[in-house]
Amino acid sequence: MTYRQRLSLFIVVDSFIVLTAIFFGRFLVNASLDVIQLPVIIICFAIILSHHIFSLIFKVYKKAWEYASIGELIIIFKVVTLTIFVAAVVQKTMMNEIYFRLLFVTWLLHMLFIGGSRFCWRIYLDNYVNRKGYKKRTLIIGAGSAGTMVARQLLKSNDTDLLPVAFIDDDNKKHSLDILGIPVFGGINRIANAVSELNIDHIVIAIPSLSKRKLNAIFLECAKTKAKTQILPLLEDLVTGKIAVNEFRDVRVEDLLGREPIELDIEIISEYITNKVVMVTGAGGSIGSEICRQISQFNPQKLILLGHGENSIYSIQLELNENFGHLPIEIITEIADTQDANKMMFVMNKYKPDVVYHAAAHKHVPLMERNPDEAVKNNIIGTRNVAEAASWHGVKTFVMISTDKAVNPTSVMGASKRLAEMIIQNMNGKSQTKFVAVRFGNVLGSRGSVIPLFKKQIEKGGPVTVTHKDMVRYFMTIPEASRLVIQAGALAEGGEIFVLDMGEPVKIIDLATNLIKLSGHSVDDIGIEFTGIRPGEKLYEELLKDEEVIEKQVYPNIYIGRVGRLYPEEIEDIIETYQILDNEMLRETLISLANGKVRVLTKPIMQASG
Repeated sequence: MTYRQRLSLFIVVDSFIVLTAIFFGRFLVNASLDVIQLPVIIICFAIILSHHIFSLIFKVYKKAWEYASIGELIIIFKVVTLTIFVAAVVQKTMMNEIYFRLLFVTWLLHMLFIGGSRFCWRIYLDNYVNRKGYKKRTLIIGAGSAGTMVARQLLKSNDTDLLPVAFIDDDNKKHSLDILGIPVFGGINRIANAVSELNIDHIVIAIPSLSKRKLNAIFLECAKTKAKTQILPLLEDLVTGKIAVNEFRDVRVEDLLGREPIELDIEIISEYITNKVVMVTGAGGSIGSEICRQISQFNPQKLILLGHGENSIYSIQLELNENFGHLPIEIITEIADTQDANKMMFVMNKYKPDVVYHAAAHKHVPLMERNPDEAVKNNIIGTRNVAEAASWHGVKTFVMISTDKAVNPTSVMGASKRLAEMIIQNMNGKSQTKFVAVRFGNVLGSRGSVIPLFKKQIEKGGPVTVTHKDMVRYFMTIPEASRLVIQAGALAEGGEIFVLDMGEPVKIIDLATNLIKLSGHSVDDIGIEFTGIRPGEKLYEELLKDEEVIEKQVYPNIYIGRVGRLYPEEIEDIIETYQILDNEMLRETLISLANGKVRVLTKPIMQASG
């Protein structure tokens, strides 16, 4: 129906309604007005005309009445009241008298008929049109503005299969009340009862301002039921129109970390990245590629993507060109191995970067236990090559990606990263370049993370394999890790080891349990199997040694550690002789030196081999 057809229909219907209100009102008050009299006809005409004029002024005929609410009722009140006021003026002018009782009853009937005709249409749509077919009985967590908005959208939409039947909210004042005709069942502790008593199929968490710790508590209550649990998208995505109100997403493991993400100091970061030349080694990896995405938002002049794997470098180059191609950023790729010292010198001389983020490294603990020589080549020698090339060519800031496994290391991987930290800390003492390291825990979603492994195991029907029931780890998301790295570069004065306050460590078994439930399964169905601690692994991870800890934060959630004793000569000794050591001896040497216990194992071997 076109707007003109719709307008014509409303004018005819409203004219009939107004006349009905006038004459029915006259009948109720038993007014002694002769309807044949000219003044009465003029008054009726004035009321009808006034109603249409005020309806056009307040755009009553443009309202979509299937979405009618209190706002539309207020508009009807204004239109009817002004119409009756005009009728009173005409009565006084034409008949020198105002029939207050008649006008009041007419006003009541006018409101009832006009409002009723509009809201009856919404009631019809809500109860007969929009509820056709089977709909999943839905429990909405949160009876605030967001939850109410979700309920209203679900009630009026014919495109969703969700039917809201109850709210859950911790506000005691709302308990036992109805919102949009939907009862508030109780607080968070009654989620399981609500699901059982109301036959709930689906749960929607609709509290955009919810902290991760509170979300975790709510999810644990939801996980006690078999109802599918989803969450409202970010409020900014709703406001900007990226996502509709009824486009819910599944709860992710990242949502349950119990720690709020770190925010960036945009101004200080812009000062040292915008219009600068930035190089990222290991740019095709999980962390390296995310650093590239984050950096691109700050408009560097050039962004050099350096990596050994051509496919991963090509992939991140395509993504950056697609997402940031409209910005004046020159994105350059370099296929190179950090173990090649000459190539590192060549690349640094060619581009002369202002900032280098060194993310290239071997990170897999069990693989490095079996191949300690590769950990030396990539993590130690590779870091030394890039750091020396950066210093030689005047790089302003060098940021190395480290790990919590570098603290009191028991693995080759952790030891090699601790020795790499020593290399850059030693370089900082004799170079104009500011060298810093950034240390953090496990990264959710990275290729070496347990999450992809757990997901594959769940998809295959289980069991999920966990090394030990007491094993705990610190976790953070890839964007969080990358933001920390970028922020550290902006805060760098030289020689620091930056550490993120990662909150409470997470038990791996709890992570596996949550992931199973998030996938819509139960632990009994999938199962969890304990496989035993692997070589080089620890039950607990640390972020700083006791002697390294400085209590003061240098930025919200960011700490720095004191510089410990360095062993540059011993590290060089390992680099010179690692190829003639067997795996076990090399492993013991790396771990001992990383823990500050110098083992002079290499020189006698050198002499013997000579």
